[in-house]
Amino acid sequence: MKVYKTEQVRNLALVGHSGSGKTNLTEAMLYQSGATKKLGNVSSKNTVSDFSKEEKERGTSIGTAIIPVEWRNYKVNVIDTPGFLDFSGEAHGALRASEAAIMVIDATKGIEVGTERTWKYTEKIGLPRIIFINKIDGENVNFRKLMEELEDAFGKKVIPFSVPIGEGENFVGVTDVIFQKGYKYVNSAPEETELNHDQLKATERMYEEIAEVVAGSDEVLMEKYFSGEKFTREDLLRGVTTALLEGDAVPLLVGSGEKGIGIDILLNTIVNYMPAPNDPRAHTGFRFKEGEERTVNPKEPFAAVVFKTISDPFLGKISIFKVISGVLNKETSIYNVNSEESEKLGGIYVMRGKEQIEIEEIYAGDIGATTKLSNTVTGDTLCDKDHIVEYKKLKYATPVLYYAIEPKTKGDEEKLSQSLKKIREEDPTFVIERNPETKQLTIGGQGKVQLDVILERLKNMYGVEVEIVPFIIPYRETIRKTASVQGKHKKQSGGAGQYGDVWIRFEPSDQDFEFDEEVFGGAVPKNYFPAVEKGIIESKEKGVLAGYPVTNFKAVLYDGSYHDVDSNEMSFKLAANLAFKKGMQEASPVLLEPIMKVEVTIPEAYLGDVMGDMNKRRGRILGMDQQNDGTQVLIAEAPQAELFTYSIDLRSLTQGRGTFEMEFIRYEEVPQNIAEKIIEERKEK
Repeated sequence: MKVYKTEQVRNLALVGHSGSGKTNLTEAMLYQSGATKKLGNVSSKNTVSDFSKEEKERGTSIGTAIIPVEWRNYKVNVIDTPGFLDFSGEAHGALRASEAAIMVIDATKGIEVGTERTWKYTEKIGLPRIIFINKIDGENVNFRKLMEELEDAFGKKVIPFSVPIGEGENFVGVTDVIFQKGYKYVNSAPEETELNHDQLKATERMYEEIAEVVAGSDEVLMEKYFSGEKFTREDLLRGVTTALLEGDAVPLLVGSGEKGIGIDILLNTIVNYMPAPNDPRAHTGFRFKEGEERTVNPKEPFAAVVFKTISDPFLGKISIFKVISGVLNKETSIYNVNSEESEKLGGIYVMRGKEQIEIEEIYAGDIGATTKLSNTVTGDTLCDKDHIVEYKKLKYATPVLYYAIEPKTKGDEEKLSQSLKKIREEDPTFVIERNPETKQLTIGGQGKVQLDVILERLKNMYGVEVEIVPFIIPYRETIRKTASVQGKHKKQSGGAGQYGDVWIRFEPSDQDFEFDEEVFGGAVPKNYFPAVEKGIIESKEKGVLAGYPVTNFKAVLYDGSYHDVDSNEMSFKLAANLAFKKGMQEASPVLLEPIMKVEVTIPEAYLGDVMGDMNKRRGRILGMDQQNDGTQVLIAEAPQAELFTYSIDLRSLTQGRGTFEMEFIRYEEVPQNIAEKIIEERKEK
């Protein structure tokens, strides 16, 4: 592959609902451009971008793949993203590295939840986009109905730049609206065909819509339009690009990725109208944080951001980056701002799926890859050490589903830990936690599919099999009353004996634990006070109800006795332990459970169902907050024990349209009937 200058590069994230045909579309682009000799297909498991074992087995993308396509002396970096909602972090990372997006819609299914989410996100960040309606050759497809659906959902800014010639099994080609020409396709190759009267009139009407939008982007063009003067090719190029960048127009194209129809028009639209990285109006996903500010300019000092990491047991770590400024070649010195370490390049490559194509240099705005960056992770800024700059890291969504896991083979703990860390390098939305209290290893992510894929990868790539085990909920115990008790430890077995005697008052407290003393007259010498406190601290780790840690209580040592010879620190510690057990029993012990604050974002139509479900989970609705886009944010509190599968259930309740975040806020008393079951189960173990 040759080296491309900044103005010759186009970066686009390929996004859309799972199953819309994004990967087949990349295959069609590669085939159309001559990069491959055979049209790959997901069902045949021979695509360039779905190369992992898990992707082939599932028949769907689960990781981002870079697919560079060379077209008309331009390089189009297509960043193919997974459509599953669980992998939204991958899509957001790809959109960050792009100046535009291709939103793929399955013509047989219309607007799905993945389409809605992507549209909202790209609108929010102001990213230009193309809509490509795929599978237009599917059964019962009605293009007019699709257009009405799109207009209802996204407004009149969606404008057809191509329309189908025939539908369903009669779909044979497309009409290029701007050039008002029709093309039929034989083995993915376009052949110009004459348009009939109705088709010509329809394209003229759509051309007028485009011309109207173009006219509104520029005063000179507006004057031309109203004077009836025809726009030149240069006028259209300039005007359409401006309308796209300002969010006034979204081109709509049609075709079939599987049959390779309409792909040439899609590629022409990309290179003609999508912005180059150095267009001053282009979207900048990598936001400046500190240091020397940069523009996308090959003449400025080198800077790049790693936006994707691939961890391979055989190839090692591959860091995929976008060059922000300067030119990267083998002589460039690399400094990682985040780790404050110099790095040595392991070669410069262009990735095409899993293939590494070696290249001499990479210009600002282009995407490349390297290996062996030992101190670099996703999100890190690389630059010239003499010209420091740092870019902000992407903020990923917090995990909403957790698994507690254990290795199937004893002794695999260390291997499991190292393997999870490598997978974590590749997927920043995935977290690994070791609960210090329950000692359980947990992994968290955006949903069941993501976590299941991680377990598959552990087995397939690293040879570690794990099993999902029940969560140990970190319950607590506390007391509701005050109790004053004696703890006396006395042991005589020949020689020096053991003697410790304490009177301790246990009472509820707002603090986790308090210790105080009110001893008069030296009933217990001061040097034994720390031993008494230590005895209670050790004892409170295991409560009397179900063996959970005890919290929110105060222990006051107020009396006792000692022996001049037999008393020692150990004796008083054991006496405090006896007093604790007795005191907890007499002070009306209760079980506490962790309570989470939950914020659920849903379309209003699902509000009733979600509120009803939250009530079933022993949740309390605290309030609602209507958003500008019409969605509702439901604020509630619920026990952690009722929320372990909430992400799965919410997705089912809302057809994937609901999202939520939760955080721990406090402990509350467990209802008596539930507490009895928990205590009984604990005693049986």
